[in-house]
Amino acid sequence: MTVDTKLKKNTEVDATPTTWHAKPVSEALQELSSCEQGLTAAEVEQRLEKYGPNRLNPPAARSALVRFLEQFKNVLIYVLLVAGAVTTAMGHFIDSGVIFGVVIINAIIGFIQEGKAERALEAVRNMLSPQAMVIRDGKRFTLPAEQIVPGDLVFIQSGDRVPADLRLISVRNLRVDEAMLTGESLPVEKSVDPVDIDASLGDRDCMAYSGTLVTFGQGTGLVVATGELSEIGRISTLLAQVQVLNTPLTRQMAQFASRLSIAILGIALIAALFGVLVHDNSLEEMFLAAVGLAVAAIPEGLPAIITITLAIGVQRMAARNAIIRRLPAVETLGSVNVICSDKTGTLTRNEMMVQSLVFADGSCEVEGNGYDPHGQFVDQQGNPMDTNHPLLSSCCRAAMLCNDATLTEEEGNWKLNGDPMEGALVVLGMKGGFDQTLLLEQMPRTDVIPFESEHRFMATLHHDHTDQGCIYIKGAIEAILPRCTSQITTMGTQPIDPAFWATQTESIAARGQRTLAIAMRPVDRVQQSLNFEDVDGDLILIGLIGIVDPPRPEAIEAIARCYSAGIQVKMITGDHVATARAIAGNMGISNPDRSLTGAELESMDEAMLSQKALDNNVFARTSPEQKLRLVKALQGNELVVAMTGDGVNDAPALKRADIGVAMGIKGSETAKESAEMVLADDNFASIVKAIEEGRTVYDNIKKSILFILPTNGGEALTILAAIAMGRLLPVTAAQILWVNMITAVTLALSLAFEPAEANIMRRRPRDSQDSLLSPFMVWRILFVSVLMVLATFGLFIWERESGASIEVARTVAVNTLVVAEIFYLFNTRYITAPILNRKGLLGNRYVLIAVLIVSIFQLLYTYLPVMQLFFHSAPLDSDAWLRILAAGATLFFVVEIEKWVVRRFFQ
Repeated sequence: MTVDTKLKKNTEVDATPTTWHAKPVSEALQELSSCEQGLTAAEVEQRLEKYGPNRLNPPAARSALVRFLEQFKNVLIYVLLVAGAVTTAMGHFIDSGVIFGVVIINAIIGFIQEGKAERALEAVRNMLSPQAMVIRDGKRFTLPAEQIVPGDLVFIQSGDRVPADLRLISVRNLRVDEAMLTGESLPVEKSVDPVDIDASLGDRDCMAYSGTLVTFGQGTGLVVATGELSEIGRISTLLAQVQVLNTPLTRQMAQFASRLSIAILGIALIAALFGVLVHDNSLEEMFLAAVGLAVAAIPEGLPAIITITLAIGVQRMAARNAIIRRLPAVETLGSVNVICSDKTGTLTRNEMMVQSLVFADGSCEVEGNGYDPHGQFVDQQGNPMDTNHPLLSSCCRAAMLCNDATLTEEEGNWKLNGDPMEGALVVLGMKGGFDQTLLLEQMPRTDVIPFESEHRFMATLHHDHTDQGCIYIKGAIEAILPRCTSQITTMGTQPIDPAFWATQTESIAARGQRTLAIAMRPVDRVQQSLNFEDVDGDLILIGLIGIVDPPRPEAIEAIARCYSAGIQVKMITGDHVATARAIAGNMGISNPDRSLTGAELESMDEAMLSQKALDNNVFARTSPEQKLRLVKALQGNELVVAMTGDGVNDAPALKRADIGVAMGIKGSETAKESAEMVLADDNFASIVKAIEEGRTVYDNIKKSILFILPTNGGEALTILAAIAMGRLLPVTAAQILWVNMITAVTLALSLAFEPAEANIMRRRPRDSQDSLLSPFMVWRILFVSVLMVLATFGLFIWERESGASIEVARTVAVNTLVVAEIFYLFNTRYITAPILNRKGLLGNRYVLIAVLIVSIFQLLYTYLPVMQLFFHSAPLDSDAWLRILAAGATLFFVVEIEKWVVRRFFQ
């Protein structure tokens, strides 16, 4: 068989890369026409031409101009542009300048943020190793990783980043950190033995994947996939293909804008025709009235208010450790109804901790948090246990001596140096009253058998200053128990009871804890070395140690808040399914036994997956494609999905989710660039706080709409009433723009600072498919619009009938409109709750500041000569002001009565 023929065969194999882990070493070498001497120079050249360089190809780049122009493809921007055009046409260049300024600033922010998002793929590419040590023609040398080809032999050791996907052919104590691909918090022990063909990525112990980090030992691997065909390459391709969804607010604004535009055009046309046909007004006069009606009806300040409200939400969330990368994502959080959360570091502390100890005739629980060495021991009856208890003391001493990790305190924080599991044992010893430095001085280490994946244990030999010697050994229960012939009890040493320890092992595992066994054997003082024969038998079992990555207490509370707020929580983890179920149960996730593995997901079609994604709450051993499918399946059920993640493997699902949430501390740059939100503290509780802020932002947007639209509605209906009655317009187009500008940038803006209402996290999530304007909101807008018309047009007619000039009457009308808005602003602070209390009236200082500013501007509008020149206003006497204030107060009380009726009969 020629090399070229074999390369063609390899191409077919690469199309299904998941089979390499199931092949024996000899078969893998044969399929890739390689051997233990490596490839020849001729073979390398031919394969490099066929497969190309070992790198991830960048996608076709868009020019900066195109990316900038695409920032204007947004309904919010369209509305702003229309508003700017209208104000420009009316000659109000300051107003239009402000509006266009908002558009440009928004586009610049979007341009910068999108540039960061496009660097997500670049972040993936930068994770590849820059160089590698290969074996070719029997010689070992270093070359750029781009020159590696399938069939090459690569040597890796501690500190290396794996340069390509490798089928391992020899290992020595090799451990690889695969968290970026699997989410596993602990490094994986590697071997050369093939595994089952259906094994998930995290269970392929004979493989080392491109971009992962070697943390211990060394090994040699056969390159089976490079560049785009590697696991990280597949993720990069997947990431480039993921479609980013529009936010609920963007979709609702599009619907709202189109309906509003049609309504305004229709009403303006009907009003103009009515004036011409019924009142014999000129076509030109009615055209100007129709323009005034359109200017009155268009809420030109609304898009800017929404943008500012979102921006204020961003600032609030940042103060609560949630950093928003894309502005509309703030509002999306408010409609989230399912959170798919990673386990390690998000729901848990990512700090291994001993939680339980089991002895031959008793057990205890270990209290405390993470690596903080403070905590007590509690027996089965819940009583504190004396650290001088002989079995407890023996276990703590052995755990600290048979150990290579150290713990240091820096500014009140405890920092681990070494393996996380060994760190948990050091903390156990400190809780037991031992000082590591002092203990090692009392019982110095004489020799050691380091941990190796082949034998799965570590043993140390110690002698005290009286020359008494002791061997301590810790490791997997399967490795330690067969070597033990006896066990320690409070009554002394007794024969081992294997059945008892097997039951205890299952009990510890059922609680989601990893199990370690720890044993000892006294030795003669003359023994100064440690061999495998010394630990092959006659060991005395001290006990079992249950180790767990403890749940964050605040995360447990946050999950409970999610359920009370109608938000589902689903856990996705790289852990085994039994461990995942136990931890999910401890976290308070509902029905943790409803679980699926990645292998089970893989066998489902889309219809079945859609249902199973709803029914199950725990997903274990999932691949990047499976996470992406889960997100899509949940979205297919019309759910708004928040997805958390920290690794490269999470990036496609983060990008696809309605709101991707990346970890700020331990998250990869790829995950951060793919997400809309980054958690500064990697804490699930911060997601829930952000959802609360998101709901508050949406509430405040609704309040802004409920405030602004009745103003526009009142102005438009006032003009309609004037046309219908054949009277002069109570307010001119310029006066309308004045009212819109002065109230939008002051009164409406103050609602963006409203705090969360008391029941905000006891509500069900809003339906993202609902219209921006609910039937109740439409009713409230029409109701208040009519009240404003009655007040404004009523006082205008009163003044005219009393003999006032048109300038005075219009000044009264404008001030009535503004004063009515000031009173209505207090109504709007709570959509249906009563406002007549101290918190309601004085609870938002920005409202009081806005009222003061508007009042000053209206006094200037009324009495300043230059304002009278521009807007044809006129001074008012005290009687007129009393009538205006009475009209505003009447509106306030009528709306409060309406709110009471709604609460009493419709809620």
